[in-house]
Amino acid sequence: MQTIVEDAHAGVVSPELVIDALFACRKTAAIRAAIELDLFTHIGEGKTAALLASVTGASERGIRILCDYLVVHGFLTKESGQYRVTPSTKMFLDRNSPAYMGSAVEFVAAPEILDNFLRDPAAVVRNGGSVGLANISADNPVWLKFARGMGSFTGLSAKILAGEICGWAKHPKKVLDIAAGPGFFGIEIAKGLPSAEIVAVDWTAVLELSRQNAVNAGVSDRYQTIAGSAFDVEWGTGYDLVLLPNFLHHFDLPTCAKLLRKIVASLAKDGRIVAVDFVPNENGVSPPFPASFSWEMLASTPAGQAYTQSELTEMAGLAGLAGVTVAAMPPTPASLILFE
Repeated sequence: MQTIVEDAHAGVVSPELVIDALFACRKTAAIRAAIELDLFTHIGEGKTAALLASVTGASERGIRILCDYLVVHGFLTKESGQYRVTPSTKMFLDRNSPAYMGSAVEFVAAPEILDNFLRDPAAVVRNGGSVGLANISADNPVWLKFARGMGSFTGLSAKILAGEICGWAKHPKKVLDIAAGPGFFGIEIAKGLPSAEIVAVDWTAVLELSRQNAVNAGVSDRYQTIAGSAFDVEWGTGYDLVLLPNFLHHFDLPTCAKLLRKIVASLAKDGRIVAVDFVPNENGVSPPFPASFSWEMLASTPAGQAYTQSELTEMAGLAGLAGVTVAAMPPTPASLILFE
């Protein structure tokens, strides 16, 4: 079978991109195994397969093959039989790092998530969406697992957002955190602004986690919760700031506008609405992660997508707002969206 093709203009054309895509789920499986074994934490300054097998309780053969695979894909290095972490894996996959992201595997590699992509992806494309997680009841413990897993993925964005809001001339005192998840966006604001009161909205099971995180952060006396759907529950009025962290992308544009209208009605005078989300460029294909995120939503929601700035502006207009300001939040792939 011919695997490479000569091209008069491009030279040798490699099948590497196609092969990488066809085998991509193997990479996810390897990272999941490494995280569950705490491999990146145990490696420290460097260990052999034998030593890693001893500390992880795994077979030496299994550890050697897994580590070699991770070397091939850039997650580890290997020299004289010693495996070492890279700067990136030390920062984000060593459990002792404050920037640890490993627990996100509970969400991104959960069977409920992967099934959306692997069961029948062509049907998702034909239908223009998927039932996804919509059939999972609000009291299902899977939501707690998802919230716990995504906490490490969004924690840095929460800190960046809190830093931005703490720099405002007028500090918000009453803050509504919609779809709070693990609660980090509201909690970081409460930590930075001692006068801020936070009200978090999410499913009952998820709020158990956010309340515990508020206790751990020392802000539980200023942290209230309201259980239920953001579209249905009454959360009161007089909010100086309403947060929408990683939420709008789950719904179509008219549904998002409907929620924004509800939020506008609950704002105090001069109240503000801030979202954190993945915002692709107008061409729809850059930057890589935000532009790819609509595929995530196609497979896991009936009508969600990542919205460009022009689409967010349209959304704002439907809600009676003037427009949006979008600012990147490096080094994360997220953007801060201020509705005006």
